Amino acid sequence: MESAVENIVIVGAGIAGLATSLALHRLGVRSLVLEYSDSLRVSGFALTTWTNAWKALDALGVGDILRHQHIQLKQNVTTSLSMGQQTSSLCLMAPGKHGDYEVRCVRRQLMIEALAKELPSGTIRFSSKVVAIQDSGFFKILHLADGTTIKTKVLIGCDGINSMVAKWLGFREASFSGRFVIRGDIKLMNNHGLQHNFMHFFGKGFRFGILPCDDKTVYWFFTWTPTIEEKELVNNPEKMKQLVLNKFEKMPSDVKCFIEKTQAEDILTSPLRYRRHWELVLGNISKGNVCVVGDAFHPMAPDLGQGACCSLEDGIVLGRYLAQAFSRTKHAKEIEEKGEIEEQYKKIEASLRKYARDRRWRNIDISVTSFVLGLFLQGDLKLVAYVRDKVLPHFLAELLLKKSDFDCGKLNTSDEVGMI
Repeated sequence: MESAVENIVIVGAGIAGLATSLALHRLGVRSLVLEYSDSLRVSGFALTTWTNAWKALDALGVGDILRHQHIQLKQNVTTSLSMGQQTSSLCLMAPGKHGDYEVRCVRRQLMIEALAKELPSGTIRFSSKVVAIQDSGFFKILHLADGTTIKTKVLIGCDGINSMVAKWLGFREASFSGRFVIRGDIKLMNNHGLQHNFMHFFGKGFRFGILPCDDKTVYWFFTWTPTIEEKELVNNPEKMKQLVLNKFEKMPSDVKCFIEKTQAEDILTSPLRYRRHWELVLGNISKGNVCVVGDAFHPMAPDLGQGACCSLEDGIVLGRYLAQAFSRTKHAKEIEEKGEIEEQYKKIEASLRKYARDRRWRNIDISVTSFVLGLFLQGDLKLVAYVRDKVLPHFLAELLLKKSDFDCGKLNTSDEVGMI
C-alpha cells in the first residue's frame, strides 16, 4: 500500500522532530511526522533549558507556556566535595549579548506536549517505524514496518542517537565516551524548599547536579566513569541509587535527602555517547533531499546541557531555509504537470545545504567543548582537580552561559509562503 506523495516527512516525534515540524507549520508548510511508538515518548525526566533554547521556543510560540510551568534559576552554585567548600557562584539572570540570560529546568514531558499541541491534527502518525529508505528519482520512498510505503520530496531524520537516516547519510554509530549518567526525578506533595539555583558538586571522578523544575519537582543527575563491577549494575536502579549515595559522604544532608527519597522507577542510567568530531567536520549533514537534525546529527556529552537546546536551534534554522523551497502555493500535481519537479528538488537541495552550512560549526563548537569540559570536570588527577577547584571554577561556570548566549533568529522568510 502506498500513500500519496508528501512534501516533507520527518522521522521521529521527539523534541527535534516536533520543533522542526512546528517551525515549518508556523511558516505555512505542512509536514508528516512518523513516530515508531504508539504515543508521544515522554520519558527522560527533565532538561536544562538555556537562553538559546528560550529564543527558539519563543520563535515557535511555546516559550510562555513553558515559562508558566517552570521556575527561573537564579544562580549556578559550584561546590568541591574534596575541598568541602563552595568554589563559585554565578548569576544566571545577568545581561548577555542577546538579552538577559534565562535558565530553567524543563520537564521533558511538558515540552513535548507543548510542541505537539501546536501542530495540526494528523501531523503525527504513530506506530510508524521506518525500516528502509529507497531512492526514487527526485523522491525518497520510505518503507514502514507495517508494509506501508510513503513517497516524499524531503526526508528529515530526527530519529535520535541510533538514527537510520544518519546511517543512510553515511554516519557511523555514535561513540561511547566511557562515562555513564544516572538521572533521577522526584515529585513531592509539598514545596521542596530548595533555592532557585543550579547546584553543581564535584568529587573524585564524578559530577553531580541538582535543580528544581517547579515548586514540587526536583531533577538530579550524576555522571562518572564506572568500574567493570559498576557496569554490571547499571540496569539496577536501586544499586545505582546506592552508588550515588556512597559517593556522597560529604554531601549536605538537605541535598542528599532528595536522592534518598527518589523511587527506583524514577531513576534511569544510560551510557554517554557522542558523534566523532571528525564526522561532524566531514560528514554529510545533508545529501540531496535528506538531512538530519538533533541527536541524529550531533549526539553529545551533557556537560554543557546543550543537546536539546541545539536541537531546537536546528529546527528553527532548517524550517526557515526549507520553507523557501516551498514558497509557491502550487500543489504537487500542478508542479508535476509543468515539469518543475527537478527545479523544486534543486531548491530543496540548496536549502538543506544552507542549513548544513549554518549548523555544522555551531554544533561542532558545542559538541567539542562539551566533550573536553566533561573530561576536565570529572578528572580525578590531583593537578586537574586543583585547577578545576581553585584556579578556574568561575571561568568554567561562565562557559555555560557563554555558549548559551546565542540567538537562532525568528521564523520569517523573505519569500511568500502559502499553506501547502
